[in-house]
Formats: sequence, C-alpha cells, structure tokens
Amino acid sequence: MGFTRRQFLAFAGLAGASGLAGASGLAGCSRPTDQKQPDDSGTDAAPADVDLEEFKDLAINMESWKYDEENDCYYQLGLKYCTKPATKTYESLAIFVPGKFFTGEKSGSAYKCSVNEKAVVGNFTPATAPVVMPVNTGTLAAQQSPTTYEYTGLGTYLEQGCVYVYAGFRGRSAGVDTTSGSTDMYPGGAPWPVVDLKAAVRYLRYNASELPFDVSRVFVFGFSAGGGVSAVMGASGDAEAYRPYLESIGAATHDAKGAELSDAIAGSASWCPVTSFDVADAAYEWAMGQHSSADPRAEGTWRTQLSQGLAGAYGAWVNGMDLRNADDEHLTLDESEGGQYTMGSYADELLSQVSDAATYFVQNTPFPYTHTPQHLDDPMFPGDPNLLSTRASAQAAGVGGAVSAADTAASAEAAASVDVAASVDAATGEVDASASDAAASQPAGTTTVQSTIYDTPSNYFAALNSDYRWINYNIKRNVVTVQSLGDLSKHVRPAEMPCSPYDRPDRSSKSNQLFGIGEESTLHFDAMAGELIEKNASTYATCSDWDASYESAWRLDLAKQDSLETTMAARVDMMNPLYWLSGAYAGYGQSGVAAHWRINEGVFDTFVSPCTAANMALALGKYDGVSDVAYTPVWGQGHVLAERSGSPAGNFVAWVVSCCS
Repeated sequence: MGFTRRQFLAFAGLAGASGLAGASGLAGCSRPTDQKQPDDSGTDAAPADVDLEEFKDLAINMESWKYDEENDCYYQLGLKYCTKPATKTYESLAIFVPGKFFTGEKSGSAYKCSVNEKAVVGNFTPATAPVVMPVNTGTLAAQQSPTTYEYTGLGTYLEQGCVYVYAGFRGRSAGVDTTSGSTDMYPGGAPWPVVDLKAAVRYLRYNASELPFDVSRVFVFGFSAGGGVSAVMGASGDAEAYRPYLESIGAATHDAKGAELSDAIAGSASWCPVTSFDVADAAYEWAMGQHSSADPRAEGTWRTQLSQGLAGAYGAWVNGMDLRNADDEHLTLDESEGGQYTMGSYADELLSQVSDAATYFVQNTPFPYTHTPQHLDDPMFPGDPNLLSTRASAQAAGVGGAVSAADTAASAEAAASVDVAASVDAATGEVDASASDAAASQPAGTTTVQSTIYDTPSNYFAALNSDYRWINYNIKRNVVTVQSLGDLSKHVRPAEMPCSPYDRPDRSSKSNQLFGIGEESTLHFDAMAGELIEKNASTYATCSDWDASYESAWRLDLAKQDSLETTMAARVDMMNPLYWLSGAYAGYGQSGVAAHWRINEGVFDTFVSPCTAANMALALGKYDGVSDVAYTPVWGQGHVLAERSGSPAGNFVAWVVSCCS
C-alpha cells in the first residue's frame, strides 16, 4: 500500500516518531509546546551549557515607557531585538500597548510601568491579549522601525485589546548602514527579512514576563511580497534552516531562566501574497502568460517559447504535488497535444473558486455598480508616521536598495481623481465616470484608472461577454459560472507582466533583487526557467530577440552561495511557505505551522498568478494542526488589500479576535 509523504508523516507523528512534536503548530492559540516556561520551583534547572546572561541586553526597560494620555497608549520606540544587529537602522522595533493594560508611574519624561492584570480591553486581558505585527511593505523595501510617535490608525488594533508591534527588518537588497559610520555592506535579500522578523518574535518572548500579552498569540500580516513573508513566518516556525542566520545576529534562543524560545506564530494573514518563487514564473505563465500573444509574448519570439515551456513545466509540477480538495481528491492536470496542461481537476478547482467569487459578488453587490481598476505597490499600515519619508531617506543614503515609485510618492493621499464626465451607453448601460470616490477610500500608493458604472447585473455580464460568451450569469438562480481560466485571463486577468515576470532575463525585477548577494544586487534564482533555457538555447537562438549571454546567466547565478554558504536553491526554499506545507518538499513536517490563516486575493490581480494563494490554501487545508483557513478570492478587485466588504484593518482585527475566542 502506498502513502503520500503527508500521510506517512501524519502516521509517524501518531506513532510518536516525530522529534518535532513541540513545534507542530499553535492550535487554538495554545502556547507552543517548545516554548518552555521556566518552573519557579527550581526543579527545571537550565542546562549547564546555557549562559543565562547571554541575552541580558535585550531585557526591556520597564521604566522607559512613553504615554499618550489623549489616546491612552503606552509605547516604546527603537528597541533593539538582537544582540549583534547587522544594521542599527532596521533591526529594532516599537511596541504600542493599550493604556489599561499598564499601571504607570510618571518619572520625568517617562513612565515606570507594571502590568495591570485585572484590566480588560475588548475581549482580552493582559494575560490573553494577542500581538499583531505588520509587514509594512508590498515590495519588500527595507522597513525601518518608527523613530517618532503617531497614534493615527493604531486605535483599530489597540481599542480591541491587541498589542501592536512594529518591527523593522532588512529588505530585498543589501545595503550600507551609514548610521554606524561603516562603509561595509550588510547582507540583505532572502532570507533576511524573515530572519529579522523571527528575531523580533523571539525578543517578545524573551520579555514576555514583563509585557501584557499572550506569547502564543502572535499574528503577522502583510500585502503582496510582504504577504509572502507573512506566509513564510506562518509556515516556518523554528525551522532549522534559519538557525545559523538567527545566531549570526544574536537573536535570543532562550530566556533569562534558560527556557528555550520559539519563533512560531499563531496566525498569518496576507493579501495578494507573492511567494513560492520556485514556481512563481511558471504559475504565472500557466494561468496567464500562455493565453497572451501580446508583446513580449508575440509569436516568433524566444520568450513565447519560454512562456509555453514554463506553462508545461508548471503542469508537470502540479501533478507531482499532493494538493487536494475538500473531498481529499488529488488535484492534477491533463496533458494535451503539444505539451499543454489546461484541463484537469486542478484547473476545475481554481475555476470553482473563481465562479464562487463571482457568484458572491453578484449576490451581494448593489447595482448600479462602479468598477475602478486599482493597483497598490505598498500598503500603509500604522505605526510609522514618516514611512514614505524614511524610505526616501534610506534610498538617498544608499541603505535601502531600490524602491518603487510608491516609496517616493510626494503625497500620502490616494491617487488623484479624475473630473466626473458620465455618459450612458444605451445598449449596455455602462457609464464612464471618474475614480474620485473610489480613490479617496484607497490606501496611499494605490494607482487607479477611470471607472465604469454598470446599472444592472445583466448589463455588467453582457459587457464582459462583449466579444464572445465566456462567463454565464443565471439570472433566475443568481449564479455565475466562468468557463475557463484562459477566458478569465483574456478578459479580466491578462498577463500584463513580461514573460518570466519574477526572474527576468535582464535580472530587472524586485524578485531578482531579493535573491541578490551583496554587491551582486540582482541574480537569477528560478531553476525551472534555467533548465528550460539550458535545454532549448539552440532553438531560442534562432529568434531575433535572443541574447547569447542568457545561456550561461542562469547557470552561473544558480550556483552562487550567500555569506553563510547557503545555496540559491535553499534560499528559494526559505522564502516558500509550501516548502514546509506540502509533502512534495523535503521541509514538510520540519517546522511549527501557524494554526490560523487568512488569505485574500483579487481575482482581477494581474501582478501574481491565481495559483499562488490557492496552492497555499489547498496545502493548509490538509495540514495536521491547522485549525482554520479563511481563503477569499475577491471578484472585481486587483492587486490591492482585497476585501469583499468592510475595511482591511477592521476585518483583520475581527479575524484575530475570532481566532482567540
């Protein structure tokens, strides 16, 4: 009888064979079992080789709190969370605490605080309060810890009884820390953003006895590439691969009494996550690129052939995975003539999710409906009042690496509106209008274009079917069915990114930066693309747009190692949540996986494949110890903080509260 890797490890766990049971997740927000709590009786003595003074410099000073009386918030900024930071600019954090959780005694300009154990804020006491940590970048630009205080936006979290922790971390590029006076370059890129956040979680647990929260209730949230980091944090708790990185920066491994510390978290939330870089390019070409004939996938170009090759490779990859639906059926793709994989149970599952999203949309959306295409580069989660300016300063100082246009935007307001100029089409009921109302409610950094208003659902779907019928709207049942992923791509999710969008031939993407090493700031990392290029170089060379240097570029880059002698393949694994969640990978069962997951994506997102979020949800749905997975594709929204209703922050906090109930 055969077993999948997932089944085998589950069986082994039941038999007591797993040596990682202590890091097997945080079901029900329970305390991680490897988060050993010291025994005050002294019967649990620290191991003889543990230096109890090793991390004493990380002890929080409870006499240094600042207090915002108007908003009843205690806070500390600039707390160093590791003993050997590679950069003082980024490796620190800020803590914001609901005022009722402390009893404060004023001493000069600061407050000496102790925990008010009887306090209640929202549903929580100091013993049960969760910690929420934002990954405040969609492009993985370095995130600097706040240097000044501003309460705006924090109330959403603190007034519900959450403790808000804003941790800085290194971004997608190496840099020079000018604040130290050194001209040496500190390492950046994969996996350092995750390493720094893990160190921050360990810092919180080191100081848990002094602070008003439950150390088992840490929730991380982010958007786009930041959402990908949040997913990796949720999947890779205490994974051995990160140990040398954590040791290199002096992250806490035990508390002051010798109890071992964990970096596993309780929950991960992400919007439009960009991650799983080993197949990100292939997934994009399978879902979107292979259905496009526009430049740079025009017929006769080598990139068209690469696109088709990646799409085929993705189909083979899916068939080698252990992705299963709710009925525990193995999801696969069928190979058709020409090596294409466009049909099969995997494609049917994605179509079902999309159709359900469209049905929810039409059943819950009041008409007339205004559609405004939107794209967000970076979110603006609260905590740092000078986020845009600090990123711009870091860029100017050469410590932050390249940043997007959103990083240097002059305004923190939403995209400028367009003057209203509406005209109704008698045939379809469409009305051209401005994006002013929609833009005003969007986060900073959101790009919006002209809106279209539809007066009825029938006219909306008629417009989508203007060239041919690909989406069926059953008026009587009020149900929507999408016929194929190819049609979805052609009409609402086109391949707007170039072929191999994350690992580009000229190494120009932000993901190429993420896998750079030191002064080699951008490198190839996609082994799947590298194999296709090596195999088909002679064929590609017959195309006029081929560059002969591509043949060796991937091979040379894929052989490089970082400063800790970690291979490129291993670094890619360390930025891939599926590495720990899927039995097809060697990391399966080798980490503490978060019990609670929230994954939202825009169905109209042209920046990332629909497979990325769906694969995470499918893998999590069958992972032992995961309590709940809230996966929500949102019809009509693109690469934004996609929600079906309400605000992203409000919905996130409500989810955290529900997870801890």
